[in-house]
Amino acid sequence: MNALILNLPNTLKLTHERFEQLAAANRDLRLELTANGELIIMPPTGGNTGRRNSKLTYQLEAWNRRNLLGEVFDSSTVFQLPNGAERSPDVAWITQARWSALTAEEQDTFPPLCPDFIIELRSKTDSLKKLQEKMQEYMDNGCRLGWLINPQQREVEIYRPQQNKEVLVSPTNISSEDILPGFKLDLQQIFD
Repeated sequence: MNALILNLPNTLKLTHERFEQLAAANRDLRLELTANGELIIMPPTGGNTGRRNSKLTYQLEAWNRRNLLGEVFDSSTVFQLPNGAERSPDVAWITQARWSALTAEEQDTFPPLCPDFIIELRSKTDSLKKLQEKMQEYMDNGCRLGWLINPQQREVEIYRPQQNKEVLVSPTNISSEDILPGFKLDLQQIFD
């Protein structure tokens, strides 16, 4: 099942507050809002995507617990990006300094910032083009590093600000460079 995109007329434009109310009233739905005002209703994931996503989140959380450099978020977290979009990466990480700079209320709602690091995992039904556009949106809004993992082609697209994406074919692991010092993602379980 593919995501459903509702194009809202300008007279029904969702503000951040209204989007938050809509999401709270529909907790069983996975919702995102594009900067253009399109409401995206995402289907639940299948077993393999859920299994892979759990392994991604676990690996990043294990690294973070050892290093205590920031906070890890799963796919249920919505972030308010500077361009007005409300997006949910599959896995996200924010430095401790940026997280601590938020008020308690901002931490309890949809945090008003773009994560420093994100991972998007392509499911069997995801449009690769739409995910690539979403990855570029993260980069344009302040993300410092992003990985788009595509198990179908056994590829990882690496996104960095103001650089062309880099594509790795069948890597066994991938390093986070200087963004998350010492973090290395094992991809063997993800590609299986």
